[in-house]
Amino acid sequence: MVNPSKITEGGVEYSLGKFDGKSVIYDFPKIITYLNAKGKLLFGDTFKIYDDDHSTVLRLCNYFIKDKTNCAAQGIDPNKGILLSGPVGCGKTSLMRLLQHLVPHHRAYSMIPSRNIVFGFNHIGYKIIEDYGNGQFFCFDDLGIEPIGRHYGKDCNVMGEILLSRHELFLKNKIKTHATTNLNAEELEDLYGNRVRSRMRELFNLIAFPKNASDKRK
Repeated sequence: MVNPSKITEGGVEYSLGKFDGKSVIYDFPKIITYLNAKGKLLFGDTFKIYDDDHSTVLRLCNYFIKDKTNCAAQGIDPNKGILLSGPVGCGKTSLMRLLQHLVPHHRAYSMIPSRNIVFGFNHIGYKIIEDYGNGQFFCFDDLGIEPIGRHYGKDCNVMGEILLSRHELFLKNKIKTHATTNLNAEELEDLYGNRVRSRMRELFNLIAFPKNASDKRK
């Protein structure tokens, strides 16, 4: 029987907790040890999860491992996606790339920079919106800093349209969408409008780094 409480990386076996044959009793300090090790493999030896970020990382971990008790206590719906917000350089993208490795038995998602999607729209048009409104799992990175799309002289709020499509997909098929953003709720509403913002509330759990979270890139 496969033991889901253990993950092997680089020839080293890491324990995430205890497996009783039916479910895993996760141990957060052990999860942090694993995430630091996996992060170094993905992003280089300078990677580390800072103590100041543990509360944010714990909330994300509870979501990914589907800890129903802690998710309920923290107002997190495991059936929705994650909108991870925070200041520039706080580690949002790295964490969203990293945390899906915590649950390798779950369906993986692709990290896609939002600005690249708009560049694709400018090149090939509305097919891009159809392509990202399909049944695949995505995490849209840096949502809100992308430019307005323009194809054959017509402007389009590309990511706003895609979020509407992803919302329909979520309602029909429970297909999750994740995203990272530097913007707050008011800024997102100014950018995408009230209609999209209301759909985002149904589509995402908002998990936010503190406004004073440190810039790890310095």
